[in-house]
Amino acid sequence: MAFSLKDSWVWDFWIADDGATFHMYYLHAPKSLGDPALRHRNARIGHATSKDLVTWEPQGVVLQPDDPKAFDATSTWTGSVVQGPDGLWRMFYTGARFYDTHNIEAIGVATSPDLYTWTKQPAVVIEPDGRWYERYGDSSWPEEAWRDPWVFADPDGDGWHMLITARTNEGDDDNRGVIGHAVSPDLSSWEVRPPLSRPGAGFGHLEVPQTLVLDGRHLLLFSCGAETLSAGKAAGFDGGGIWSLETRHPSGPFDIASAAVVTTAPLYSGKLVQDRSGQWFMMACHDANSDGTFDGLVSDPLPVHWDPERGALAIVPSPTNP
Repeated sequence: MAFSLKDSWVWDFWIADDGATFHMYYLHAPKSLGDPALRHRNARIGHATSKDLVTWEPQGVVLQPDDPKAFDATSTWTGSVVQGPDGLWRMFYTGARFYDTHNIEAIGVATSPDLYTWTKQPAVVIEPDGRWYERYGDSSWPEEAWRDPWVFADPDGDGWHMLITARTNEGDDDNRGVIGHAVSPDLSSWEVRPPLSRPGAGFGHLEVPQTLVLDGRHLLLFSCGAETLSAGKAAGFDGGGIWSLETRHPSGPFDIASAAVVTTAPLYSGKLVQDRSGQWFMMACHDANSDGTFDGLVSDPLPVHWDPERGALAIVPSPTNP
């Protein structure tokens, strides 16, 4: 069954696996706000657990704003979870501060010994470096985009990488979306590096990136809907919000212009995850409906495969998932 909450909208999520239990961390906000567009200003990080990726048990809120002067003073947003060599789990997540006309984003970290109890570290981990990345006021974009950290170990054993939803400081305002990059030797100290993709690929932003190896192929997954494509790319767009491309290495560089839509279904913030048998699935949140309503739930696991004809990830058709 899809994951939902009776009194809250649910959207972006990420999953950690301790070998026995799947742990889903998700953004949610109360439906009492009335307008789902307000959810971004009121996002909290919740936790649910599952043995099979289908039946989920909510575990409550794990992170939320608690200091009006902190980098996450307004909202706690999307992140990822990794376990370090010391056995400690780390959640790298986005903190947002909203103002009347814009919002500022930065990346922080919380730690846990067991994936249930989390302790925030008060200091910001990294912010955008103006040598390469757009800061608020550099364009007409209504935010300082620096969010959705996806952290993974370097496959060659050379520390850790972080992929980031970011915007470069050059190009047309609606075409500056890039995959930001930072590296660390130890998950504690981080160095911001130049972006792993180039602007001008047709995207205003590249949200919730994920890189992984599926059937021997290095893949990058990200999300961008029609409303944040560049004007030129949106003109020929047939629908869909989740994109994929094959890459040479998990840490790039990425030829974003070659990305193809995974599905035209109203899904967003897709993540790939393996079940206990090793089969790959995509889970995603339901995007806005054609009438503008928002369901606020996470889909069931959807089987996926690589489509060589399209050169893209594809959802396996089924009677309930045409």
